[in-house]
Amino acid sequence: MTQKHDRTNAALSIGTCIPFALDQFALDQVPYFCAREDRAMPLLRTSLLMSEPAGTLESLDELFALANAMEEEAANRYTALAEDMRRQNKSALAEVFAQLAAAEREHVDSVTRWSQSRRGKAPDPALVRWEAPETFDAETVREIGASRLTTPYRALAMAVRNEERAFAFWSYVAAYSQDAEIKQAAEAMAREELGHVSILRKERRRAYHKEHDATERRGPGDAAAMQIDARALEIRLAAQLADLERDLDGAAAARTRELREETMQMSEKVEGIGKFPVALEQRDAETISEVLADAYLESVESAGDQSQVALLQELAERAIARLAWLRSLTTAES
Repeated sequence: MTQKHDRTNAALSIGTCIPFALDQFALDQVPYFCAREDRAMPLLRTSLLMSEPAGTLESLDELFALANAMEEEAANRYTALAEDMRRQNKSALAEVFAQLAAAEREHVDSVTRWSQSRRGKAPDPALVRWEAPETFDAETVREIGASRLTTPYRALAMAVRNEERAFAFWSYVAAYSQDAEIKQAAEAMAREELGHVSILRKERRRAYHKEHDATERRGPGDAAAMQIDARALEIRLAAQLADLERDLDGAAAARTRELREETMQMSEKVEGIGKFPVALEQRDAETISEVLADAYLESVESAGDQSQVALLQELAERAIARLAWLRSLTTAES
């Protein structure tokens, strides 16, 4: 495990921050993506990235061709799932997958516009020299297509993971590219995928609440007695990271120590954010990390001013990176 993390730690030294927008007119409307070792790198070699890229990209034309192929593949997968759901008379799920397919088609169009603006032509499929990375878990897709227990929440949870894998892939490409232009474009693609993750997580939360409102509803008095805020969860998570650090060594231990210190710093900024069942303090570090990432993303929607929005976006980005790191450790140990 240590050797695996050492290689990853040595691979990425990107220090640039670029605004992401495939459509150039939107540059002033998007946050900055900082592909720095302490944020992007932990997502590169995790359970999200199912396999290392089969080669390296040699040109922007090749990058656009691969990006186009990946988005086309996602759109086709979701379209097929929508058709499966219709055949099974699952209209709600069919609609979810149809909407996901439509969103992926928009991403295809976005890549095409970007290619045309930069290279004066649409992506050329013939330039894809190796098979596009597998961002879909084939087994999960089969299970969702066949299971009678599939819900919109489960469907959206799969979509979230797919976009996280795509983010990890483009982050990996940026990390290993020696060409500055390709590196910057890959960072832009990674930022788009992270934006997709944020949108889908919001939709997943809505689906979860819709499915569980009836069973999780409590009286006002009980709810108040059982709630804690993000600060309490961050402090609990820091303690769990300290325990985890003692069981690691080398680069993995060093990275976990950095995350523990960062988690304590985050705890000082999040008092009063979120309302969580106190029982969450007894859950594992990965679960707490995912709950916090969702909470920061959700809080952005109701933030009162731009400074608060910026803070919550930064917290969400760090929380997502932290979650991916914890998942990578779980995968390495299995």
